[in-house]
Amino acid sequence: MSRNPFHLVEYSPWPLTGSMGAFFLTMGSVGWFHQYYSTGMYIGLFLVLITMIQWWRDVIREASYQGMHTYQVTKGLRWGMVLFIVSEVCFFFAFFWGYFHSSLGPTMEIGSCWPPVGIHVLNPFQVPLLNTAVLLASGVSVTWAHHSAIEGSRNGLVQGLIVTVILGIYFTILQAGEYYEVSFCISDSVYGSVFFMATGFHGFHVLIGSTFLLVCLSRSLTYHFSMGHHFGLEAAIWYWHFVDVVWLFLYISVYWWAS
Repeated sequence: MSRNPFHLVEYSPWPLTGSMGAFFLTMGSVGWFHQYYSTGMYIGLFLVLITMIQWWRDVIREASYQGMHTYQVTKGLRWGMVLFIVSEVCFFFAFFWGYFHSSLGPTMEIGSCWPPVGIHVLNPFQVPLLNTAVLLASGVSVTWAHHSAIEGSRNGLVQGLIVTVILGIYFTILQAGEYYEVSFCISDSVYGSVFFMATGFHGFHVLIGSTFLLVCLSRSLTYHFSMGHHFGLEAAIWYWHFVDVVWLFLYISVYWWAS
């Protein structure tokens, strides 16, 4: 009897804890926004973090120690990652749609001009340009790590991931400083709302991508990846390139074109 090439997953508590965490995080955040309570938000954040750690641990065990990720399983994971990135593209497309809908036909309520009256936009050739250079450099370093993995160069893989994670953290620090110095807030007309929603969610994706690459770095140090078996690394790299491309569109439209 031949072995089933597909991985039939076992019973797991993590989908349940993940959904509970998402519920408490959403409801708790709403309460925190309205200054009612914040306990639910912290409970939800704790459950989400525990679910991430434990679920990631189980997938690593299945891939690296139990041999569950056969060719057919890896093929399915690739399609799943592609569809996930497509859904993320649609997510950011909604922000760009709202931005261009408001900027190409500004209404009287915002002064019939873009940027709206009273909004002093950031200089696109200062911190935003530096952030662009940082992310482009991180795209180069993560590509270096990818080619090193394909060629079996573990040193190049580790060094490329270290550089990429450092650049991702640096980007986050720069964006936090930018938010601290900006002269408008999320409630200042449609520009403020779209600016903070689009760049804020992008910054959140940078944090997720940095965590993803940090996990891949730890797996690289423990010899989890080989020349022909490193899809976890490829998934992280695909995600990081997606983050880079989204930032280029954000820089051109929200920062440069708006100025």
